[in-house]
Amino acid sequence: MQRVLIAIDYHPSSEKVAEAGYELAKKMNAEVCLLHVFTETKYYGVEFPTFLGYDSYNVALNMEMQSEIKKVAENYVEEAAKHLGKNIQTQLKVGETAEEILKYSKEWKADLVVMGTHSRSTLEKLFMGTEATKVLENTTIPVFMVPVKK
Repeated sequence: MQRVLIAIDYHPSSEKVAEAGYELAKKMNAEVCLLHVFTETKYYGVEFPTFLGYDSYNVALNMEMQSEIKKVAENYVEEAAKHLGKNIQTQLKVGETAEEILKYSKEWKADLVVMGTHSRSTLEKLFMGTEATKVLENTTIPVFMVPVKK
């Protein structure tokens, strides 16, 4: 295995996932890329119609907000890479998490994808599924799951 893609999010357990993936990659002398996917910035926006006489914020504010959210995400993945070591690539994608992990793992030609599993209730898993499950069900690349449950 020559390329290890480590998917991280904002959850505090991502540190454990990144460190486990990085240690594994070091043992294999593999390249490492940290991937962070964030939801399209429009979901963070406040573009709502007038409701009970209240007007939502304007589009100019939303564009500024989107730019700031992207900067925070870029800074996050870069700082996470610095924390692990040298020569770690980073990638930031916007979209649905599982879909972007699957796409980028093929694009980057990853040999292994490292992800964490969040502790979710059975009901949440039943109705929403999990990003890890979606990746596992649709990948052709081996996935190393790091349990982060306390």
